[in-house]
Amino acid sequence: MSGTIELTLGHSPDPDDAFMFYGLARDKLETGPYRFKHVLQDIQTLNERATRGELDITAISIHAYAYVLDKYALLPAGASMGFGYGPMVVAREAIAAADLTGMTIAIPGTMTSAWLELQLAIGSCKPVVVPFDEIIQRVASGEFPAGLIIHEGQLTYQEAGLVECLNLGQWWWQTTGRRDWPLPLGGNAIHKRHGAAMRDISDILTASIRYSLDNRAAALDYALGWARDMGVDLADRFVGMYVNDWTLDYGVPGRAAITDLLARGHAAGLIPKVDQLEFVGG
Repeated sequence: MSGTIELTLGHSPDPDDAFMFYGLARDKLETGPYRFKHVLQDIQTLNERATRGELDITAISIHAYAYVLDKYALLPAGASMGFGYGPMVVAREAIAAADLTGMTIAIPGTMTSAWLELQLAIGSCKPVVVPFDEIIQRVASGEFPAGLIIHEGQLTYQEAGLVECLNLGQWWWQTTGRRDWPLPLGGNAIHKRHGAAMRDISDILTASIRYSLDNRAAALDYALGWARDMGVDLADRFVGMYVNDWTLDYGVPGRAAITDLLARGHAAGLIPKVDQLEFVGG
């Protein structure tokens, strides 16, 4: 097609991301000259690619955003936020949060928000990077004494006989004292090379999320292809945790929570200073 502009769109091979982009993947939306090439990779890989500016649009950990301010702006839609829930540390037997300090812990990546938040919660530990979808089984086997889990593992860890030791969503509320602030986890970002077109592209991505929320059954059926043996009910619950009204717009509380998290990370010497968040559309 003459005048077609192809954009790479990076996201995780997970039911929540698949749900968000159902409308785009199945050509349910008017996208003008833009065509989207979906690139499915785990979030740690996407974070690393963002530091090199490789993708036009990408899912990104809020932690990683601190390292790509020169290349990417956050899109107002696409947030993954935990409202009293989020990544958690699990083990075969209960371990007090204070006793996790200094322990060897399997983590899903050093640029994930979960890792930043764990460091803020417990201080130092001995992290070992493990693919996120292997952490539960490798903790259950005894290879690691504890693991930091993300994605649908938050709903399935008990099936492997593991128990919760630290819920970072609850830690965030206790730490900030702000129950109106969700725990910042991930977002979508667009490369600044797209300049004035960023707003139009942003509107298309927001429309995709809204389309899925308005056509939940069809979008969920599509998302089940990435549900890793979750049944419909469990997948629906997981999608509902991370694709909701917060996903359409961070809102004032969401932006304040991100600002606070990144400020805490910098104060602890864990990330560069972020003077101001940059969102498409202000």
